[in-house]
Amino acid sequence: MNPTPSRERICLLTGGGYPYRRDALGGWCRTLVDGLHRFRFELLTVTDRELPSAPAYPLPLNVGSARAIALSRKPARFERRRAHLPDSASDAVAQFCHGLLDESATDVFADGLRGLAEMAGNRPSPLPRLPLAEKLLDAWRWGLHPEPDNFPKLSVRDARIAATLLRHALRALAVPVPDVDLVHCVGGTTPLLAALAGRWRSGTPLLLTEARTPVTRRRPGEERLSPAVRLVLRRFRSAVARTGYAEAEIIAPLSGYHHGWALDHGAEPTRLVRVPAGVDPKEYPGAVEVENPPSVVWAGSGGPDSGLTPMLDAFAEITAALPGTVLHLVGVTAKHEEYCADRIEQTGQAGAIRMNPLPADPRERFTVGQVVAHVPGPSDPPSRLIEAMMSGRPVVALDVGPAAETLGETGVVVPADDPSELAIAIVDLLRATPRRRALGDAARQRALNHFTADRVVRVYGALYTDLAAPPPAQAFELALAVPAPRTPMPATLRWLTRED
Repeated sequence: MNPTPSRERICLLTGGGYPYRRDALGGWCRTLVDGLHRFRFELLTVTDRELPSAPAYPLPLNVGSARAIALSRKPARFERRRAHLPDSASDAVAQFCHGLLDESATDVFADGLRGLAEMAGNRPSPLPRLPLAEKLLDAWRWGLHPEPDNFPKLSVRDARIAATLLRHALRALAVPVPDVDLVHCVGGTTPLLAALAGRWRSGTPLLLTEARTPVTRRRPGEERLSPAVRLVLRRFRSAVARTGYAEAEIIAPLSGYHHGWALDHGAEPTRLVRVPAGVDPKEYPGAVEVENPPSVVWAGSGGPDSGLTPMLDAFAEITAALPGTVLHLVGVTAKHEEYCADRIEQTGQAGAIRMNPLPADPRERFTVGQVVAHVPGPSDPPSRLIEAMMSGRPVVALDVGPAAETLGETGVVVPADDPSELAIAIVDLLRATPRRRALGDAARQRALNHFTADRVVRVYGALYTDLAAPPPAQAFELALAVPAPRTPMPATLRWLTRED
């Protein structure tokens, strides 16, 4: 039994991650759920990957349910035969395509998307029969966008491919959202589509955490698509984000970088509440610096888009300037061990590189080295840089996303596309022991001051209360019907009468 029952029910809606996978935001979501005991959470994850068999994180007592819903890629054949298209379907699809291509027509796109969301809940689903390809071609040919000369040519084949991909993405509109007091959406396009549809169906308030990755994610297979199809997909994701910003009661960006992104995509400044990521200081107490040999730590999954390649390029220059330096690759996942090992072998420096899985004890994550290299990939969690700072190690970070604002004056920031600058900065710190240790101490102090888990929990608790709590009881200002007496009278007298 939950020892601290709550009146407020929160649906934490993610995109295929928490609590089933330890993905970029899994640890952040776990901190939130574990810390906010007074709220009851209904966990919902929407994914187009294989359904997980069991949660990857233990569920606390304040979790009422946890569900994972997979978006099927192949609709049932009977849905294609029997689904009936409402009379409004054609207009909704036309608005959807027009607003998708014209980034200034957010309201048009939202109206079309809302119409599609209303239809998505029907059974059998009408989504497979929507005339997406035809309406997309019409919008393209008739110039229903402000820059027709800059658009690539959209062929009939391209339109059909784009329609198939959009139709699959729109399946998220049919996901049933639990009956709750607040939907908190964390993630990208897929969970946001489900959250928007749920909001339009029930009117439930929406809290949106903006945690967009600062490094562009290479989506599998999309590089093989034509420029026109890739453009359609980019515009679609941007239009969904703009609609989410317009519909959400509160948008909580993780940093100034995310704050600026939301503003650039139409978010109202009054709806933005910046809540940086945080970690538990007890899990990263720091440790005495290792003496020899000079060593660098890089944390990442070790996959093709994890930042491993620029790190290895920089390490080749580090060892040329400072022979004997060791590189610790921390957190390489089992899925990417073979790829990582192959890349290490290609460098010819296998003897100087240690490949380690993510330690169970986070206190060992960054303290095995003297300097931390923050070379992020799109799958990296938002708190990884803060973990390094909290561990008391100096950080040399690529200037991407919120890295510079997070480090402040307590680290070194180098250009994102120059491995040589990264190598020079790391070598300088490895040679300058007093400066290195001073930066490490300053980084930990900055993390303690600004990036702790208890602050994240406290702020989100206040946001949940503001958005999900029942409205206060109606208050009446009452007046006495008789002149105030000269002697004290019972306080209950003032409630006997009131002015209408």
